[in-house]
Amino acid sequence: MYGNDFGPSANEGEDVRPIDDAAAQVRFDALLADDERIEPRDWMPAGYRKTLIRQIAQHAHSEIIGMQPEGNWITRAPSLRRKAILLAKVQDEAGHGLYLYSAAETLGAERDELTEMLITGRQRYSSIFNYPAVTWADVGAIGWLVDGAAIVNQVPICRCSYGPYARAMIRICKEESFHQRQGFELLLTLSRGTDHQRTMLQDAVDRWWWPSLMMFGPPDDASPNTAQSMAWGIKRHTNDELRQRFVDMTVPQADVLGVSLPDPDLELVDDHWRHGPIDWDEFNAVLRGEGACNRQRIEHRTTAHTDGAWVRDAAAAYAEKHQRAAA
Repeated sequence: MYGNDFGPSANEGEDVRPIDDAAAQVRFDALLADDERIEPRDWMPAGYRKTLIRQIAQHAHSEIIGMQPEGNWITRAPSLRRKAILLAKVQDEAGHGLYLYSAAETLGAERDELTEMLITGRQRYSSIFNYPAVTWADVGAIGWLVDGAAIVNQVPICRCSYGPYARAMIRICKEESFHQRQGFELLLTLSRGTDHQRTMLQDAVDRWWWPSLMMFGPPDDASPNTAQSMAWGIKRHTNDELRQRFVDMTVPQADVLGVSLPDPDLELVDDHWRHGPIDWDEFNAVLRGEGACNRQRIEHRTTAHTDGAWVRDAAAAYAEKHQRAAA
C-alpha cells in the first residue's frame, strides 16, 4: 500500500529505484522551510504520513458521523424552507467526508480500511458529535457554535503543508462558513420569537458552549502532537490559540442574539475574552466512549455501512465490466 515509503505504490511499469533517505529528508525540509506543498509522489517521513492519515481520517469520520444529530431533525423541521436548508447542509457534510477520504487515499490509506478502523474503535471522530440534539434550537446551535469552531480550526489547514489536504479544505471552509451563518440566522429568528422559543435558544447555547470549546483539543501543555504537527506545517496554531480566537469571535455574536454564555468567569482582559476552566474530565470521558451518544453513533454508522454493501459491490462490478470492455 505504501510503496517504498515516499508515496502510494508506483504504477506498474514505472522505474522504481531505491531512494536516498538523507537526501530526500533535506529536500523535504527545504520544501517546508520555503512554505511549499508536499505532494503525494514526494518522499515524506513515515511519521509525517502517519500523522496526516490520523488527522485526515479523524476529520473525515467527523464529517460523516456529524450528519447524524442534524439529520435526525430533517423530518421534523418546522417549515419546508428549513427542511431544504437542513437537507443541503447534511448533503454538504457527506461531500466533505468524501473529499477528505480521497485526500487520505493519496497517502496510501484505503477508504474501506479507514471505515473499518472507525467502526471498530481504532480511530476517533470529534467528541462534539457524541452529544444529543434534543430540540430544534440545537440545530441552530450546532451551526453557530460547532461549525463556527470548525471554521476557526480548519481555515489554517488551507495552508497545510500537504497539498491534497490543503486544497480540499478550501471548498470545505467556504461551505462551513455558510453553515455557520445559517445556524446564526436560525437562532436569530428564535431570539425574536416567543418566550418559549427564547428559552429553547438559551438552553441550547448552555448545552453546546462548553463542548464547542473542547473541540479544539486539550490545552497546549497536555497536547502531545501539537509541537511536531506545527514543525511539519500540518498545524499553524496551537489548540489554545485557536480556542481564544473562537471565544473572541463568539462573545459579540452572543450579544446580538441576546443570549448569555454559561461561563460566570468570562471577562474581557487586554482585548481578549478569557473563559473559565474547562471540564477536561468530561472531555476525556467522552473520548473513552462514555458520552451520551457514543454507542448510538457507531451503531448507526455500522448499520449504514453494512446495509450499503450491495451498492459498493454493484459499483465495483460495474467498473470491472467496463474495464474488461475497454481491454
